[in-house]
Amino acid sequence: MKKLKFYAIGFIPGLVIVFFILNKKGASCSGYLPNSRVIAETLSKEFQYSEEFHNEMILNNIDEKFLKDSIITNGKVDFDRSHAQKKPCPDYVITYPEKNPRFEIHFDKCEDHAGFISLKKLK
Repeated sequence: MKKLKFYAIGFIPGLVIVFFILNKKGASCSGYLPNSRVIAETLSKEFQYSEEFHNEMILNNIDEKFLKDSIITNGKVDFDRSHAQKKPCPDYVITYPEKNPRFEIHFDKCEDHAGFISLKKLK
C-alpha cells in the first residue's frame, strides 16, 4: 500500500504538468482519426467542381466558404459507402451535420486536387 501511495504522489502531479504543457502547445489526438485525416487532406487540396455540383450549390444557396468551413470541416465521412483504397483517386461520401444529416457530398481526393462530384440535399 505504501508503494501505491508513492506512485500516486508522483503520477498525479506528473499528469497535471504534462496536460498543461501539451495543452499550451495546442497538442491534440483528434487529428489522427481517419475522419479527421480525410477532412484535413481534402481541405489542403485545390477544389474542382463538376457542373452538377456547381448547379446544386447555386440551387441550395451554398457558397465555397460555407462548404469548406461547415459542411466539410464538421461533416462525417461515411467509410462504408466510400472507396478509400481506390487508385489513383479515392472517393468519399461526407454527410453534414453528423446527427440528422441534411447534405451529402460525393467527392474524390486526388494527389493535387479534390474533385467534387455531387451534392444532395437530404431533408
